Amino acid sequence: MVLLSTVTFAQTLKTQKTELIFPLQPEHAHSSSIVSLPNGDLLVAWFQGSGERTADDVKILGARYRKATDKWSETFLLADTPYLPDCNPVLFLNHDKTLHLVWIVVQANKWEESVLKVLTTKDYLGAGAPKWTWQDNIFLKPGDEFKAEVEKRFKEMPDLGHGWAEYAPSYDKMITEASGDLAKRSFGWMTRIKPLLLPNKKIILPLYTDGLNFSMMAISEDDGQTWKPGLPLVGRGPIQPAIAQKKDGTLVALLRDSGDAPTRVHQSESKDNGHSWTASVKTDIPNTASVELLALKNGLWAFLGNDISNGRTQMSLYVSDDEGKTWKWKYKLEDQKNGGYSYPSMIQSDNGDIHITYSYHLGKDQKSIKYVRINLTK
Repeated sequence: MVLLSTVTFAQTLKTQKTELIFPLQPEHAHSSSIVSLPNGDLLVAWFQGSGERTADDVKILGARYRKATDKWSETFLLADTPYLPDCNPVLFLNHDKTLHLVWIVVQANKWEESVLKVLTTKDYLGAGAPKWTWQDNIFLKPGDEFKAEVEKRFKEMPDLGHGWAEYAPSYDKMITEASGDLAKRSFGWMTRIKPLLLPNKKIILPLYTDGLNFSMMAISEDDGQTWKPGLPLVGRGPIQPAIAQKKDGTLVALLRDSGDAPTRVHQSESKDNGHSWTASVKTDIPNTASVELLALKNGLWAFLGNDISNGRTQMSLYVSDDEGKTWKWKYKLEDQKNGGYSYPSMIQSDNGDIHITYSYHLGKDQKSIKYVRINLTK
């Protein structure tokens, strides 16, 4: 991937709406997910409480945008596991328009002990929270091929001449050995970004783990009723994958950098519908905290992330007209040099509008989720 010089595309991008979903307030509100409903309404989820993994009062909250009134509802409860933190919600509709909420419950206050949970329903168009009709855990058991894949991909990667320096080989070896532990590769997988729906009821749900510091896809062949693990997406710190599909069927993942300096967006590809992935490589786009990716109906691709080397004070939208090979246009959503703006969710509704939500933090006691609606044409 090559990042070209920044140019404006104001003539093709129109900001139609920008607002906070709820007033600034002191609780930690983070990691939102947005879904467009069949009646034109929107539903957004995020986690909120006194902290994150160490705060047992964290819940999944939500709000509903009514197209008819052009307003957001009051916030409401979507999910709460008593005495444990609930984090990183992901909302989506499967092929038959069943609403899914997938999120993590953090056991022992450690990200590495997180458990995946799911709620589903078709009763979601009324006021307030959806009326959930099914709840389950999502358990994954990667087999022995998991470690073999980790070892294979690390061997494909070049040696590092910077960052971890002499410790890099030890890191690769340590992660490879850890991947041989069935418990370590079975638990701690976390959601963050929306899934990709493929034909024949196939769903690719991006996951990552802080325990192994890379990613993997949960794959469903029956529209989200059951899930199996793919092979790991290996690299030195590629987490929180966002996926788009090229016209030739290739899947592209752009990932947050949780590895060595300099921090850059990672990229990987899959030729087999998300089962296996190339070892991740760094692109030219700076990255500290967030990635999101969307293939638009008009053929353009949109990438959204924290494109700076330190902090979360800037978040930009990049646009490509060649399926991510180059990113020719850039538009800054946030560049305030204070606060934090991160963890975006980005979808496109049937009318072509792009809907974006992200964490909007102006200070310790001023936090909300921001909503932006834009239209982007060639």
